[in-house]
Amino acid sequence: MEKAMIRLRMGSHDAHYGGELVDGAKMLQLFGDVATELLIRQDGDEGLFAGYEKVEFLAPVFAGDYIEATGEIIHVGNSSRKMSFEARKVIAPRKDLNDSAADVLAEPVVVCRATGTCVVPRDKQRRA
Repeated sequence: MEKAMIRLRMGSHDAHYGGELVDGAKMLQLFGDVATELLIRQDGDEGLFAGYEKVEFLAPVFAGDYIEATGEIIHVGNSSRKMSFEARKVIAPRKDLNDSAADVLAEPVVVCRATGTCVVPRDKQRRA
């Protein structure tokens, strides 16, 4: 099955709450971008996100964190594609040292997991 990955640094513009906490919806936005790539690779079309079956927010994300979002297609129906997603924090800022210090985490921290279903109408599918 197809897999995809995106890595982004969360900026101050992503912080939505006090303490530079990033809104959990940002992880879902990343999953949407991963899903789009997966659908293009699978079907040659962006498709549409139908919905999430499960979303788990497991750890906080802050401005300055580097997040790696991955996804894979786990089931292919006639027009539906079920996917699983995971977002991991791989680099974290070290503001206790100075404003520009950061550490690559020895073990990435899983911050969010989800499963969802996308649809690519049959007349839009260009790959079998």
